[in-house]
Amino acid sequence: MVREALARRRISRQTLAVQAQISLSTLEKALAGRRPFTLATTIRLEEALGQSLRRDPGRTAPAPEPPPHAPDELGSYSREGVAWIEGCYLTLRPSFGTAGAIFAYRTEIAWDAGLSRLVFREAERMDAPFAQSGSVAVPSQSGMIYLVTNWHGQHRLAVLCRPNIQGEMYGILTTLHAGRGTQLTPAAAPLALIPERGATDLAYGRIAPQEPGHARYRAYLDRVREDGYAAFFTDVS
Repeated sequence: MVREALARRRISRQTLAVQAQISLSTLEKALAGRRPFTLATTIRLEEALGQSLRRDPGRTAPAPEPPPHAPDELGSYSREGVAWIEGCYLTLRPSFGTAGAIFAYRTEIAWDAGLSRLVFREAERMDAPFAQSGSVAVPSQSGMIYLVTNWHGQHRLAVLCRPNIQGEMYGILTTLHAGRGTQLTPAAAPLALIPERGATDLAYGRIAPQEPGHARYRAYLDRVREDGYAAFFTDVS
């Protein structure tokens, strides 16, 4: 601020030192960062320059405005460009613990103004401690949607095609399956996200084959492979 005032007034440091009744050496050292301005020196400089050089202790600096778009690693999208993804979805995948059963829960996708990005969180999970949350990537290059969890470097990723005309999203979930004891095994499964708006008779939890709604849920999951939303390769030879 002192340098700016000197330039604006077109006066030398010597002139300012004389007007403020301080030594030129004191002014030079302070402007070079070799010593701080004392309160007495600051007051004298303010009187010589006719302006305040101190922040008002009663005022706080305004909080910086969040960026208008998501960070580059998530696709640099704006909220207006992804508003159509926001909402609550019935989320379906095969059960990892019961053959033939379907695991159903809710995924909520919403804009986080503080982080300038879409975020997601899971709810209505019967295994609530394992519910996931994270960021949503929507890169323009691939045309896919990614639900990304990064917990201390441990990743879980859902890769989804963009919503169809009904707003449904289909793809693949890659995660870790808890096996016996503390064993964790990489696992992948078909995944379906169905908009909850207007839906009726929704059931959450582990839906066994004999339970009502299982056939309808199974039809959603079968679309992942049958309609070409994802491919599963078991033989790469």
